[in-house]
Amino acid sequence: MDPLLLSRIQFAANISFHILFPAITISLGWVLLYFKLQYNRTGEHAWMRAYFTFVKVFALSFALGVVSGVTMSFQFGTNWPGFMEKVGNIAGPLLAYEVLTAFFLEAVFLGIMLFGFRRVSNRVHTLATFLVAFGTTMSAFWILALNSWMHTPAGFEMRDGVAYPTSWFEIVFNPSFPWRLVHMLLASGLTAAFLVAGFSALRYVLGDRSASMWKALKTGVALGAILIPLQIFAGDQHGLNTLEHQPAKVAAMEANWETRGNVPLVLFAIPDEEARENRFEIAVPNVASIILKHSPSGVVPGLNDFEGEHPPVAPVFYAFRIMVGVGIAMLVISWVAAFYLFRRKVLPNWVAYSLVPMGLSGWVAVLAGWYVTEIGRQPWLVTGVLRTGEAVGPVTGGQVALSLAGYLALYAVLLFVYLGVLVYMAVKASKEGDEEPDPAVKDRPLDQPVEAEA
Repeated sequence: MDPLLLSRIQFAANISFHILFPAITISLGWVLLYFKLQYNRTGEHAWMRAYFTFVKVFALSFALGVVSGVTMSFQFGTNWPGFMEKVGNIAGPLLAYEVLTAFFLEAVFLGIMLFGFRRVSNRVHTLATFLVAFGTTMSAFWILALNSWMHTPAGFEMRDGVAYPTSWFEIVFNPSFPWRLVHMLLASGLTAAFLVAGFSALRYVLGDRSASMWKALKTGVALGAILIPLQIFAGDQHGLNTLEHQPAKVAAMEANWETRGNVPLVLFAIPDEEARENRFEIAVPNVASIILKHSPSGVVPGLNDFEGEHPPVAPVFYAFRIMVGVGIAMLVISWVAAFYLFRRKVLPNWVAYSLVPMGLSGWVAVLAGWYVTEIGRQPWLVTGVLRTGEAVGPVTGGQVALSLAGYLALYAVLLFVYLGVLVYMAVKASKEGDEEPDPAVKDRPLDQPVEAEA
């Protein structure tokens, strides 16, 4: 009943559940804005039906993200008081900026998105959609600024064991922030794209051939096909940035024990930290050196140079390969689906059935990538400044275990209900399709002033 280990597991469980929902809303808001702008441009009701369907998904995801985020923030005081005691002068303002510039935008204008289409002008409704989408992106900006600072701290000085800011520009735009932000925004875009595509493919499998289904399906597939090559490039650049600033993390990702050149790309292995070697290794010669140093003889840092100071190898090694594997699956399936939808103008059943489970692939990739990032920072909570073990509070193992069990049970129920609601919404939409009673669109032509509705 080690309170440090249990507190780490509890925070990991909370952040794992929480990140599922911002991963959707950060980009789904922009997808909704695209639907709305397409309606404004064409006047086709199907675009607004797609909007009304996915704004419900957005609202549900936003609600669960807010609740789980509040719960997670409590743990800074209950389980990790040493974090705020030492770096609160930096972490506190960044978290406050997120609330002031992002959360209020989302919370205020989401109501107009949901209930205001017939109560405000079309222009105001479009503006509300933009502000919510912008708010989700600003939220990601500030949270990732803090998270990146914890990995590559800059712009501060230590006084009596406490961090004080000396340059907010250097704090926010720390060395790992730009590529980490791009990587996460693209990950969110892929999560939303495959959710939209998978949700729409489920409608297709259930027999829906409505115009709103086709528009949402094509949007999700096209967005996924466009973003995944960009994500592969951004991931490579982020990896090179990590190699420069966190070489121990990269050594764990590659399960490379000795600093050397001609390092192979390990496709599979069972890392053995006690023996400092890989068992049952399957590797491609020289490829890791080529990827990381752009030369077969490029020298890649090894874990033995950081013994006692490197992260646990196995979880980082496996999570990285899960993330890459899901990314490859995204590339193949999105491009195949795009070929059939945009070139052949058909959707084979086997492609539709493949898209349905891929609707949650973004979640798998985001979680795997997050584990690589966060476990890969250990044993540091703030690299070079604060060790994880130094921040844990005076809680007993029993207290943490009890609350952890409660969290896990609650999150399992909420996740089951969330997925059940999504399936219910897809089934309902597939039955009603474009014939769904839609007075908000039918009774409100695009150019009709809001005053005329009274």
